[in-house]
Amino acid sequence: MSLLDKLGIKEINSGACTGPDGWLSTEGGKILESVNPATGKVIATVHQCSEDDYETVIKTSTEAFKEWRMVPAPVRGQLVRKIADRLRDQKDYLGSLVSLEMGKIKQEGDGEVQEMIDIADFAVGLSRQLYGLSMHSERPMHRMYEQWHPLGPVGVITAFNFPVAVWSWNALIAAVCGDSTIWKPSSSTPLCGIAVQNICNDVLADSGHPPIFGLIIGSGRTVGDRMVRDSRVPLISFTGSTPMGKSIGGIVGERLGSTILELGGNNAIIVDEDADLSLAIPAILFGAVGTAGQRCTSTRRVLIQKNAFDKVADALKSAYGQVSIGDPLEEDTLMGPLVNQGAVDDYLAALDRIREHGGEILFGSNVKEGSGYFVEPTIVKAENSWEIVQEETFAPILYLIEYDDIEDAIEKHNAVPQGLSSSMFTNNIISAETFLSPAGSDCGIANINIGTSGAEIGGAFGGEKETGGGRESGSDAWKAYMRRQTNTINWSGRMELAQGISFGDFSESK
Repeated sequence: MSLLDKLGIKEINSGACTGPDGWLSTEGGKILESVNPATGKVIATVHQCSEDDYETVIKTSTEAFKEWRMVPAPVRGQLVRKIADRLRDQKDYLGSLVSLEMGKIKQEGDGEVQEMIDIADFAVGLSRQLYGLSMHSERPMHRMYEQWHPLGPVGVITAFNFPVAVWSWNALIAAVCGDSTIWKPSSSTPLCGIAVQNICNDVLADSGHPPIFGLIIGSGRTVGDRMVRDSRVPLISFTGSTPMGKSIGGIVGERLGSTILELGGNNAIIVDEDADLSLAIPAILFGAVGTAGQRCTSTRRVLIQKNAFDKVADALKSAYGQVSIGDPLEEDTLMGPLVNQGAVDDYLAALDRIREHGGEILFGSNVKEGSGYFVEPTIVKAENSWEIVQEETFAPILYLIEYDDIEDAIEKHNAVPQGLSSSMFTNNIISAETFLSPAGSDCGIANINIGTSGAEIGGAFGGEKETGGGRESGSDAWKAYMRRQTNTINWSGRMELAQGISFGDFSESK
C-alpha cells in the first residue's frame, strides 16, 4: 500500500473541499499538481475548488458552528483528544508526506506532526480553562462578570513551510473555543491538507459531531480572496509574506473583522565574546539550515562581537561543510530541497544582490546539479544596513555581521523591519538581562542560549513590526478565537444607574 493510500488520498481527487456530507465532487475546477521538490516530479493531482464550492463550504461551516457553539467546552475537548490519538497513529505516515511534498527532512516532518499532537493535548486542557472574570459592581445587590463566547467560522490560510502544524495551532484551539474552521492550505502542499482533513472527517463521523473542520483548495484569487472579504468569517488567521499580510489586514479591517497575522521574520542571533560556542554553533546551524532556511523563524543574521568574529566564522564554515544535502526521506540527510524553482530563483537573485553590495561569500552559493531544487547553504560576511540584509529571503543564506558592544549589537539587531524571533548567546548575566529588557530585543520571541527556531507550543507564538503582531498557540492566545461579553445581573429589586446618576422616579405610573 502506498503512502497516499495509507492516508486515504486517492491519486486523483475529484474535488478537494468539504461539504455537509464529506468530500464534494468537483469537475469544473482547474487541475493542481503536487510536486515532489526533491525530484521535480508530480506526486498527484487535485481538482481545485470553484466559487460555487466555496459557497457550499462556508454554508456548511456556518451551520456546523451554530450547533457546535452549544456543545460544552469539555466535550469539545474530548473531540480534540480523539484527533490527537489519530495523529499519534498516523504520525509516521503524515510526517513522511510532509517531507515528500514540502521537502523538509523526515525528522522535521515527524516533529511537525508531534507539534500537532502537543497543541491538541494543550487544547484539551484548555477546554476546562476558558476562564472569565468576576468584578465588584458599584451598585448594591448587582453581580458583574465577564464571559467568553465562540466567535464563529474561522478562516485559516497557511503557508507551504509548515503544511500541517500551523493549521493545528489555529483549528484545534478554535475547536475547543466553540468555533468551526475553514482551511485554505498552500497550493504547494495540497496533499498534506487532504490527509489531515481525512483524519478530521473520520473522527467527526465516529463522534457524531457536525463538520466543524472544513477544507477548500483553490487559487488565492478564486477562493482565498473571497474568504478574506467574507463578513461571515469574523476572523482570518494568515501565515505568509508581509506584503500579502498587509493586503489581507487592510481588507479584513475595512469590514471590521479580526486578523491573526504571522508574517515575515529576519531573525538574528547575537554571539557575545564569552559565548559558549558548543551551544551557539549547533543552534545557528539548525536555525539557518533547518527546513533549508524556509522557516519564518530561520536564523538570517548572526551578530558577532568583533573579537570573536573569526573564531565563530571558522567554526560555522566547518559545521556547514558537514551538512549532508539530499533526499529528505533519507535518515542521514540534514537539508532537503527548496520548495520549487521560484525559491531557487530567489536564492540566486539574493546572491547577485549580495555581490553587488560587495559581500564576501564565505561558504556555499551554488545550485546543486541534478533533479530537484537543491542549493548549498551559504554564509556571507555582510553589513546590517544593506538592503538585501534588511529583507527576508526564504532560503539558506546566513549573514555574519560584526558589532562592538552590547548597545551596538542591540541597535543592529532591532534595525530591521521584522520582529519575530531573536536570541543571544552569552554567559554574562547583565548582557542577557539587557537583551530581554524593554531596551533590548524588539521581537515577539527572545531567547538566551537557545536558537531562534523551534518554538514550544506552551508560549504564544508571533512577532511585532512587519511580522504582523499576531499570536498563536499558548498563553492566552485562545482569546483571539472568542468574543468577550460583560454581564451585569440586578437582584436588588430597584433600578439604579451607574455613576450615581438619577433620571427621575418612574416607579409608579402617574
